[in-house]
Amino acid sequence: MSNGSSMNEFLLLAFADTGELQLLHFSLFLGIYLAALMGNGLIITAVACDHRLHNPMYFFLLNLALLDLGSISTTVPKAMANSLWDTRAISYSGCAAQVFLFLFLISSEYYLLTVMAYDRYVAICKPLHYGTLLGSRACVHMAAAAWGSGFLCALLHTANTFSLPLCRGNAVDQFFCEVPQILKLSCSDSDYLREVGLLMFSAFFSFACFVFIVLSYMQIFRAVLRIPSEQGWHKAFSTCLPHLAVVFLFIGTAMLTYLKPPSISSSSLDIVVSFLYSVVPPAVNPLIYSMRNEELKDALRKRLQHPVFWHQRDLW
Repeated sequence: MSNGSSMNEFLLLAFADTGELQLLHFSLFLGIYLAALMGNGLIITAVACDHRLHNPMYFFLLNLALLDLGSISTTVPKAMANSLWDTRAISYSGCAAQVFLFLFLISSEYYLLTVMAYDRYVAICKPLHYGTLLGSRACVHMAAAAWGSGFLCALLHTANTFSLPLCRGNAVDQFFCEVPQILKLSCSDSDYLREVGLLMFSAFFSFACFVFIVLSYMQIFRAVLRIPSEQGWHKAFSTCLPHLAVVFLFIGTAMLTYLKPPSISSSSLDIVVSFLYSVVPPAVNPLIYSMRNEELKDALRKRLQHPVFWHQRDLW
């Protein structure tokens, strides 16, 4: 195979070579996927339908749930289908689409988490200016900037990666298509270095976002420590800790994936680590946000009870 244009498909990494283990992997992915669909779907429904949740924090949470639904739907269904039908193949265009969508949604989520850190900073450190700094128009613009930045990042990386000549086979050492694994198939050093340079620029920009999040929370904790009442502490931490937990889950799993030493790299370890950052956060984020948020839990209870119980009450 001399280049990407002559390649019709890629071969993804298989989870197991026996039917029983493949069914087990399918069942595991199905359970996690359904949990992610239900959790994020409930958050989207609750925020959209409950007027008490129509404020900037929950608007950004709704966007986060949409991104989580999209990211897990980009990778897991194909992995489930491959396990169920005992195949490893993904078409060339399907692989390119998977790379683009995953990069778009993951990058947008990271930028959105940065915006959410700013939201928490303004709410706690500058509460009197919250309505001015985070009005409805400003929130829409910030969310659009997060989505737009993710789209641009994904477009650049996908276009550059799939313009590389690929001559080292078509086996992708991962259960979904991602840029580092496609780069291993490249046979052009100059094009490879160009993509590596683009990745380093993205990493620098991501590090700048991380520094912004850290500085925001340093100011937040300083402001919280000045709150005299214990009730004020509890309210501040109940809105900040879920976001902080999601940030560290997202960044921690990504750093574990891309910054681990090559000496400890193996196919099985790579699968486990990539599973942690691509599948676990979208499934766990709804649980993290609903555990300490009474407003959200009340809205979720209302949504769960409304369709069945109120309809039965009307019938009686």
